[in-house]
Amino acid sequence: MRMISTPDAPQAIGPYSQAVKNGGVVYCSGQIPLDPRTGEVCEADIQTQTQRVLDNLEAVLTAAGATKENVLKTTVYLSDMTNFPAMNEVYAAFFGRHKPARATVEVSRLPKDVLVEIDCIADTL
Repeated sequence: MRMISTPDAPQAIGPYSQAVKNGGVVYCSGQIPLDPRTGEVCEADIQTQTQRVLDNLEAVLTAAGATKENVLKTTVYLSDMTNFPAMNEVYAAFFGRHKPARATVEVSRLPKDVLVEIDCIADTL
């Protein structure tokens, strides 16, 4: 097992790794819309926050030797399910023809009161 860390994504804000790679499988921790340079929340609408989260995940995947095409499954956490259509539009554009398995859930609150958090599992084999 190898812990993955990159300065191109926000540093973990707790006792966890940005990702862990075991064999060819990469388990990415949930990303929230933090700017990796400043550590500040991307104060914006759900679409801008979703894009920042996906960009952060892509940076972690790259550090682990994977791409978004290697993603097997994602979990999307929304603070308000009414944001689903706008989030889904950005998500669909990001993944294009690749369609990983996904669960989307509404939660009562996310770290730093952001609108969205996404984690993923990828396979590099």
